[in-house]
Amino acid sequence: MGRAFEFRKARKFKRWGQMAKTFTKIGKDIAMAVKAGGPDPDSNSRLRAIIQNAKAVNMPKVNVDNAIKRASSKDQDDFKEIVYEGTAAHGVAIVVECATDNTNRTVANVRSHFTKTGGSVGTSGMHDFLFERKAVFKIAKTEEIDTEELEFELIDYGAEEVFLDIDTDEEGNPKPAQIHIYGPFTAFGSIQKFLEEKGYELLGADFERIPTVTKKLTEEQMADVEKLLERLEDDDDVLKVYNNMVDASAVAE
Repeated sequence: MGRAFEFRKARKFKRWGQMAKTFTKIGKDIAMAVKAGGPDPDSNSRLRAIIQNAKAVNMPKVNVDNAIKRASSKDQDDFKEIVYEGTAAHGVAIVVECATDNTNRTVANVRSHFTKTGGSVGTSGMHDFLFERKAVFKIAKTEEIDTEELEFELIDYGAEEVFLDIDTDEEGNPKPAQIHIYGPFTAFGSIQKFLEEKGYELLGADFERIPTVTKKLTEEQMADVEKLLERLEDDDDVLKVYNNMVDASAVAE
């Protein structure tokens, strides 16, 4: 198993639990994808991937269709993607991905979240060496799929890690098994095309930032950092928040 699997195993914070906020964030993703590549999913691979993500969180089809229509109209606000980098309490590296129609508002809010929780916003690129941006796909696991054979096939398309993920819901019941596929940022298109052509049930396709260096914290220290993460993730302009902390008690030396 590789770094992406180990980091995911070491920390599983259940975020984006509020459905309305999740739908809002997906709506912004749709708007940016349509502006960049057009409203037709057949010719816009990024839009196809976002639609799959919407299905994964049970976003109604009518919501998706309306978001595409709004993005195609001249009245739709233009959202700009901005990435902020900073340091939380106890030296934890934070990367914040935003989509905003008002950069002054967004930077002021993000800076306030850091300051009020003992952190600080830094300069762009300061954490480039601490995170690697990866393409990540999730497909449904069936009896017909041999994970090892799939990994061998996907290597030719840029995949670096392929592993079976078995998780549980909030009540402790097992969820349907998924296969997670990680590859370089630049391999997104080739991996997506392979999975679609093979007819695999695509459950999600996105980008993640995987830390190359992690910061081990105690539970008390992690709670301090959580205060910042919660503030950031409640911000309507914030799409994703990444950090490099892990629970020291749960990670072997």
